[in-house]
Amino acid sequence: MSTRCTCAETCQQAGSVPRRSLSCTTCTRTTGGSESTKTVGTMVSRRCAITGALSAFVVSHGVFLLLSKVVAAKPADQSVSRTIRWGLLVDVTKCTEGCSSCVDACREEHGWTGFGRPATDPQWIRKLFLKDRATGYAVSLPIMCQHCEFPPCVDVCPTGASFRRADGIVLVDRHICIGCRYCMMACPYNARSFVHETPRNQQPHTPRGKGCVESCTLCAHRIDHDRPLACVERCTELGHQALLFGNLNDPRSDISQRLASYASVRVRPDLRTNPGIYYQGL
Repeated sequence: MSTRCTCAETCQQAGSVPRRSLSCTTCTRTTGGSESTKTVGTMVSRRCAITGALSAFVVSHGVFLLLSKVVAAKPADQSVSRTIRWGLLVDVTKCTEGCSSCVDACREEHGWTGFGRPATDPQWIRKLFLKDRATGYAVSLPIMCQHCEFPPCVDVCPTGASFRRADGIVLVDRHICIGCRYCMMACPYNARSFVHETPRNQQPHTPRGKGCVESCTLCAHRIDHDRPLACVERCTELGHQALLFGNLNDPRSDISQRLASYASVRVRPDLRTNPGIYYQGL
């Protein structure tokens, strides 16, 4: 049985362009005793070359097709658009300290659960409590992957498992993640978790695996089917209205109009990662 080369498939489906590349004209792979050769172009990234080798291993174990759907999030004949950049606005004046509805909704949607070990348990989204010592002003706010335009996690990943979709969503390709955790060290927002134990309560739209790194996906599976984010949906249903999601590149969108009307901040703007998550009321 032969399989077509997938060296650059992940990057092509994600709509991203490798930053570092090398010349390569032919890729040869053997699967199930037969050989398939394909010209993949003259510029293939070093990361994608490694990705191809790892993908072949996963294909031979029969799980590639299931996992690639989560990462691609779009049919093969469609791609996400660079004209869109998804973002999230958090109004901390409407986010109360004792509320964990966004965290609960995320946990239920993606099936991540703890094992009673806070230091190592997964946390795709977490609530922080901040207090100004001088004035006593206090706020509670959610922190998750900031879905940066220039994500440090992507820069340090040796296999290309960490990547950014064309529409701004930063994801982890679990079937080529080797668990090195470089991305966790590079992330200035402490937004990623390592799966130390066998996951429970697996969801078909978010397969998880022991030994992989994971983080907020901005509910890409929902976005691609024109559904609201799980956290935004729960917050809105409860009447809190603390979360607003939309296209940052569309000046007519609700989130763009709100950002144009009220002051907002982003976490660690000095790092120039250009996060897609904004906060008002800080």
